[in-house]
Amino acid sequence: MSDTGGQRRTTKAPDGNLATYTSSEFSAGRTTHRVWRKGSGPAVIVITEMPGISPTVLGFADRVVALGCTAVLPDLFGTAGARVDSQFKAMLAIARTCIRREFTVLAAGASSPVIDWLRELGAHEHRVCGGPGIGVVGMCFTGGFALALATDAHVLAPVLSQPSLPFPVGARRRRSIDTNPADIATVAGRCATDGLQVIGLRFKGDKFVPGERFDYLREQLGDGFLAVELAQDDGNPDGPMGWRHSVLTGDLADEPGEPTRQALDDVLALFASKLLGSTAGGAGDCVDGQHREE
Repeated sequence: MSDTGGQRRTTKAPDGNLATYTSSEFSAGRTTHRVWRKGSGPAVIVITEMPGISPTVLGFADRVVALGCTAVLPDLFGTAGARVDSQFKAMLAIARTCIRREFTVLAAGASSPVIDWLRELGAHEHRVCGGPGIGVVGMCFTGGFALALATDAHVLAPVLSQPSLPFPVGARRRRSIDTNPADIATVAGRCATDGLQVIGLRFKGDKFVPGERFDYLREQLGDGFLAVELAQDDGNPDGPMGWRHSVLTGDLADEPGEPTRQALDDVLALFASKLLGSTAGGAGDCVDGQHREE
């Protein structure tokens, strides 16, 4: 951290390079999306924030790879590899995605239809990459997707980073998340009986992620919900928006001792503990999406 002219300045999140990833199409039912992959070891599904798989999202995925896991990035919207260089582009991407039938953005307690495709992807990656299970991290628009996917027993490390749906218009939507009640009950059961831990990350004062949403998750998941709630001042002052929002990417203050860096380290520690602490259930390694026998 440095101080220039009285202004607090911190290191930004690193960028990743899409050219270092391989891609292929994955189909389930009538739905097909491109998927980008890199690394080896158990899979971590990194579901991008708006407006798409940006360089900072790739930078986070690179850290997953360095940990010893396979980063798997479904390409659900936007232009993969494009930089987020204006709020206008981000809002335009949100508007375009909101009208697609795959996504539910306003309904409280309802999962988006794309969840079914993501579940199939997660099961496929677990079969291919092996290991005891998989990790899932959703960000912003997709933050709650990680909760819905945690109904599957092979999801061992779900992370909800600034879960922003449903859009917090009205008290009911503020005190809700885009996952149906039956799925939430299933995840709560896993927390109670299997020791599942769900990490939630948000900045206080974030317009998209009200505190009532985390209160609701605490009530539903009990001690299984590990809430990380950061002050606005904890984020990088050089972030891309007028307020702090993206904990693991755009608003990360990437220096030891910074609260956002500690949050990132906690997420990576969860993946290391749950996915790399045991080799039970695995039948090989995955290298850039390809199965490799031992």
